[in-house]
Amino acid sequence: MNTIAIVGATGAVGREFAVVLGQRGWRPRRWRLLASPRSAGQTIRWIDGEQCVEALTPEALRGVDLALFSAGGSISREYAPAAAAGGTLVIDNSSAFRMDAGVPLVVPEINPEAARRHRGIIANPNCSTIILALVLWPLHRACPVQRVIVSTYQAVSGAGARALAELESQTRDVLAGREPRPQVFPAPCAFNVFSHNSPLDDDGYNLEETKMLHETRKIFGDDSLRISATCMRVPVRRAHTETVAVEFARPISPDAARDILSSAPGVRVVDDRRSQRFPTPLEASGIDEVLVGRIRQDLSLPDGRGLKLVCAGDQLRKGAALNAVQIAELLR
Repeated sequence: MNTIAIVGATGAVGREFAVVLGQRGWRPRRWRLLASPRSAGQTIRWIDGEQCVEALTPEALRGVDLALFSAGGSISREYAPAAAAGGTLVIDNSSAFRMDAGVPLVVPEINPEAARRHRGIIANPNCSTIILALVLWPLHRACPVQRVIVSTYQAVSGAGARALAELESQTRDVLAGREPRPQVFPAPCAFNVFSHNSPLDDDGYNLEETKMLHETRKIFGDDSLRISATCMRVPVRRAHTETVAVEFARPISPDAARDILSSAPGVRVVDDRRSQRFPTPLEASGIDEVLVGRIRQDLSLPDGRGLKLVCAGDQLRKGAALNAVQIAELLR
């Protein structure tokens, strides 16, 4: 791949692409860093040096071998199909194409074969879905999962660089005795917890919650999987945490689950009861693996078919940039 474009290069995920691609040894002949016209001409730090940002246009994507999109669904819908038709491999981090029947939705540790069936566009799943799926999949293969109840505690940086800046400024305001003024979120994010800020449907579920259901089913290839999600924002800078209750088709013990997860790709077990060391967003920040721990029997299912656990993963890395780069590596 001689020319690689990053669409949304100045955003939080775009900048994470620089870190991940640099660490994994990607050195094409040419980078094209693309963003909105207001960012054009800006110089940003990029892997081994500085790089100038260009305005995103159809012409800027011509001749590009690989385009990593992370600029929102409307931008992806406008530019990705034409780029793919022109021979560019598009890996899209938005929700624009995830549920399209002809677009693979890929987590490389789970369904790498799906990536090879692409028609020019491959979708990167939602960050919360990736974190959940990486932990569920090895358990599901060993003992089929029937139902999942998951609650997410999502870092503000999942909403982008402006959201992260809002948390930092509001924290200073509250500590100084000033009233925090929300702009990105509908409620103050400093020292607060509130429902995920995605739109609600008629049943009262927000978009993040329905994504976790439908995307996990598509990745697993199992429409019978029952998932009930509650997604919340918490005043954490980076990395999402999830608490998960899983009901299986057969009894499964916590020790068996630990053994399965200990050898699962992309997962690290952190489950030290003696020292009470379990997954935290601080420990998950900046690393590739999804952490899982607090693995215990669900006592509400007395037949031994239930487990409860906690997982945490960096939504900018494995939940976004890293997963997209791993998909590209499957086809490199």
